[in-house]
Amino acid sequence: TCSTKKDKKTSCGSATCQCGCNDGKPCTCVGDEAKEEENVYERKEVVDMYLMMHYGKPDELLRWDFGPKDALEYPARCAKVCADLVAQQPPANGDNKRALDVGCAVGRSTFELARYFEEAVGVDFSHAFIDTANELKANGARAYEMQDEGDLRSKCVAEIDAAIDRQRCTFRQGDACDLDKDLGQFAVVLGANLLCRLPKPRAFLARLADLVVPGGFAVLPSPYSWMEEYTPKSEWLGGYTDADGNDVQSADGIAAALRGKFTLVKTDNMPFLIRETRRKNQYTVAHLTVWQRNED
Repeated sequence: TCSTKKDKKTSCGSATCQCGCNDGKPCTCVGDEAKEEENVYERKEVVDMYLMMHYGKPDELLRWDFGPKDALEYPARCAKVCADLVAQQPPANGDNKRALDVGCAVGRSTFELARYFEEAVGVDFSHAFIDTANELKANGARAYEMQDEGDLRSKCVAEIDAAIDRQRCTFRQGDACDLDKDLGQFAVVLGANLLCRLPKPRAFLARLADLVVPGGFAVLPSPYSWMEEYTPKSEWLGGYTDADGNDVQSADGIAAALRGKFTLVKTDNMPFLIRETRRKNQYTVAHLTVWQRNED
């Protein structure tokens, strides 16, 4: 934290850094408290929104008889894709007992993976998301509220299916761009809606070869909604025009990052909903790419 500023939530703000945090360049030093405040995924209203996305009942997420019902249950559908892949083509060495969910948010996909795998590990950068997932693991349920309109709120409860063995799940805070070295290997790694919210998505993709057992799978649904507030443009996997004037698609950027270690085996489109208010939902279609780890 910048030592030249009494308020340790902010940088010293000087044109030339006086605290040594950035080698004489403009100060970039920010205290931990400020970093947490600046992270949208630490906010209560965002945690509640993701609880609704993950655990909301169909008539809570989509209150009308009409609408895109195929966009419901997205985290569960992601987990089912993972399970079906491993069931249909298990790794040759028989190592099919572990699954990893990177960017697990409040944990629904991780819990669903525990239906099919003996161990399911969820990792997220947000402390609030991981705290919520661990509370659900401990108690099986968690109360939250959703905005209906203006200041009006509805009381809701997120519940884990009693058929799921919650003790199979482990949740840990971590950085997808610098995952802990002790995670081990997995039959499948899920990274749902993750790539376009990472500052260095290629660092995550580069780590997959160590995380996925030979013959295992990386499952990467993403809407490719690149924004510079999350990912510097130099790190985008696609969504830009290169120096030769060619359009670069994100799927091609993923392929380039995984070339030699993984083979593309499946693509699909996966719709999902995020409820904002009673009458407003975000409707998005993620592009699913599935990659099988090449044999060493």
